Amino acid sequence: MEPSAMPEEEMPPSVAPSPAGCQLFGYVGIEAVLDQMKIKTMKTGFEFNIMVVGQSGLGKSTMVNTLFKSKVSRKASQPSQEERIPKTVQLQSVTHVIEEKGVKMKLTVTDTPGFGDQINNENCWDPIIKYINEQYERYLREEILITRKRKIPDTRVHGCVYFIPPTGHWLRPLDLEFMRRLSKIVNVVPVIAKADTLTLEERAEFKQQIQADLKTHAISVYPQEDFDQDPDDRVLNDRIREKIPFAVVGADQEHQVNGKRVLGRKTKWGIIEVENPAHCEFPLLRDLLIRSHLQDLKDITHNVHYESYRVRRLNESNRPALSPLNGLPGKAEGSSDL
Repeated sequence: MEPSAMPEEEMPPSVAPSPAGCQLFGYVGIEAVLDQMKIKTMKTGFEFNIMVVGQSGLGKSTMVNTLFKSKVSRKASQPSQEERIPKTVQLQSVTHVIEEKGVKMKLTVTDTPGFGDQINNENCWDPIIKYINEQYERYLREEILITRKRKIPDTRVHGCVYFIPPTGHWLRPLDLEFMRRLSKIVNVVPVIAKADTLTLEERAEFKQQIQADLKTHAISVYPQEDFDQDPDDRVLNDRIREKIPFAVVGADQEHQVNGKRVLGRKTKWGIIEVENPAHCEFPLLRDLLIRSHLQDLKDITHNVHYESYRVRRLNESNRPALSPLNGLPGKAEGSSDL
């Protein structure tokens, strides 16, 4: 006599049908791969490269220090006269290793002193575009070597935070042209700098005007709507896009507020708490760059921006001669391995 089949509702919890129709008759331990990945990441660490762009005096260095709660952005304490008035955009990169709860992150912060500070700012974005492409080129040359490193050093810019002056009116032609050009090769996150100089009404109106300007000029900033694949990601990113550009305030000093130490800026009207959502949108920026979208920034950099650069360069390598690309040597100059 054959045993009767077990009713579906009485199946033991260990028997779980998979989408492919295969059943697991007990614990296998597949979920342990997550622990393996975590242990490996904690041992090797990871890299994150961020660029800050904006005019002098908008608090770029202070904002980066506030984001990572450490002195990661270095400035000259006694700048010379030539440094006070830079003739061109000079990029400065500082690298630190930050460790939190056993996880190590190699952080590189690239500042752009001199951007937008001149009377004639024509083509002031060229050094920035050149730098970003140089990092792609460096990664590409390591990648195509016959004998390459087990882990290629990643100096590619994963995110560019663009600081918009708090004028309260609209985006300047310089802002529009920069974001139009840079959003095609890097993840651009616009923020309203020193938002405490605007009233809440002025801030809301300014933000709406910026969103309208970006839409009118078809400028796609991060998170880009075209790259939303998962429905849950789209819902989250839609909420973020409604808030962009973030109105932020940076501060690297602590103050006593209601018996607690908080990061903030002290004014004669009171203390502006940078981590208080009622005061500014710095927590939203921090969550986007670090807590929720850091890996996504790296993935889009590798799978979209770097991939576009790689395809373009490899297509050019099939031609009889290569012309320099944004200052990069071509094959005709004998310095390219492509």
